[in-house]
Amino acid sequence: MNMETLDWKSLPFGYVKTDYNVRCYYRNGKWGELEISSSEYINLHMAATALHYGQEAFEGMKAFMGNDGRIRLFRWSDNSNRLKKSAEGIMMAEVHEELFHEVIVKAVSMNKRFVPPYGSGASLYIRPLLIGSGAQVGVKAASEYLFLVFVTPVGPYFKEGFKPVDMMITRTFDRAAPLGTGAIKVGGNYAASLRALEVAHHKGFASALFLDAKEKKYIDEAGPANFFGIKNNTYITPESQSILPSITNKSLQQIAKDLGMKVEIRPVPVEELGTFDEVGACGTAAVISPVNSIVDEATGEHFHFCKNGEPGPISKKLYEKLTGIQTGDLPDPYGWIEFVD
Repeated sequence: MNMETLDWKSLPFGYVKTDYNVRCYYRNGKWGELEISSSEYINLHMAATALHYGQEAFEGMKAFMGNDGRIRLFRWSDNSNRLKKSAEGIMMAEVHEELFHEVIVKAVSMNKRFVPPYGSGASLYIRPLLIGSGAQVGVKAASEYLFLVFVTPVGPYFKEGFKPVDMMITRTFDRAAPLGTGAIKVGGNYAASLRALEVAHHKGFASALFLDAKEKKYIDEAGPANFFGIKNNTYITPESQSILPSITNKSLQQIAKDLGMKVEIRPVPVEELGTFDEVGACGTAAVISPVNSIVDEATGEHFHFCKNGEPGPISKKLYEKLTGIQTGDLPDPYGWIEFVD
């Protein structure tokens, strides 16, 4: 890769080939040695459970370059714990925390030249991937697994960056059912969201806003991100058995408390949308995407949140505080950052 051709400030949220990825296989009841690869491909048995029965989970996390020239990992242990829950949820071998840490640090260290420079607005996206690589024809868990980590430099998830976006409430599609896999990070959840997202994009919206699958009364997920609303100095985010617990959302809740706000995690009825001063979608990829407006496809009702097309003041404070900690511009009182040398 010719680094001179990379325009760091204009990077999309997409894939850029880097130098190495790191792999580890689970065979005969234990994890093996790390393998370093420069190949972008995996040799996979045609009967692998990942291909047939959806034994696949992944994580999304980032590394940031600080003004001091040091690379920072953000809350990696939370990603490790979430991958463990995903593995448990679909009967895969769990990646213990020490192995998770070793692999992600190795992947970042071996691709340092791809960490976007400080001030570019870009970051190094880290994708841990766990798949059932063992062959099964009957519906059952594999006995062999592959844990792989690759990295790629990325820009903002929504092309608008930290600019307000428009969303559409979908009542036609469900992302995940109660007591299903919505609360773990498995590929099937995202496959289930693709049709709704395609419809939303076709109609000119940045994303689809999903409602609970059981009653269609409560806000669930904002496409590939968590939803939050702000009113009366309170940060409100939905509680549901089918929502992925976002590490970014958890971080914003802590920052909101430290800014003197209340935090409520509870069911959020659709009717409450009109009472919010600010609304946003949050996650590792987007950090915060302020929501300008939401349209209910069923009723045609419009909800507007941003004045003059600008993010709300509280969303801006939350965004600046979180990204400041991630890049080292602000102190990290929470122990969220680990340096990669």
